Amino acid sequence: MRVAIAGAGAVGRSIAAELLENGHEVLLIDIDPKAIKIDTVPRAEWLLADACEISSLDEAGLRNCHVVVAASGDDKVNLVVSLLAKTEYGVPRVVARTNHPKNEWLFNESWGVDVAVSTPRLLSALVEEAVSVGDLVRLMTFRQGQANLVELTLPDDAPVVGQRSGAVPWPVDSALVAILREGRVLVPSADDPLEAGDELLFVASQEVEQELAQLLSPH
Repeated sequence: MRVAIAGAGAVGRSIAAELLENGHEVLLIDIDPKAIKIDTVPRAEWLLADACEISSLDEAGLRNCHVVVAASGDDKVNLVVSLLAKTEYGVPRVVARTNHPKNEWLFNESWGVDVAVSTPRLLSALVEEAVSVGDLVRLMTFRQGQANLVELTLPDDAPVVGQRSGAVPWPVDSALVAILREGRVLVPSADDPLEAGDELLFVASQEVEQELAQLLSPH
């Protein structure tokens, strides 16, 4: 898979390194000469250019990219890159970094964003996830499908403890995708019983999150 990353700061370089380790082709783009630190990610391709300019994206060969990641520290830049990637080049998957929570509402399909990753929201969600038992915590939003990745740790007195996964009347537009139990990741089957302390990961539409929380939490 070929991935273009707009923004070669610490975030962009870290993403690039991970993707390269997983066998993907990566191109890093940045307008700031100081950000072009080839020795930090030597296996990546580098381009000194303005990712908000069509000519630069032509040079980057965006039509041949499967994914574009808008990872700069400027939300305006990330929105423009996302919109151009989707509308001008038809990139199948566009992932955008949101730096300021007040701008989150803009990062949707109207601006070409398939998945928006808000660093402040993700960090706060992880803090909540670490300390919350019995509360539904939203970890990530998938804008294209208007669905969220949510997590809940089952308390001892949760009404579904002891029930088989397949016997629980899960809300429509929700799916249990993984169970984290004692350091293991389980792909749930219909016969798997739910246990106290299980961390349940769901993909669910925003409309059913409250229903899901009421089903799983005793309060």
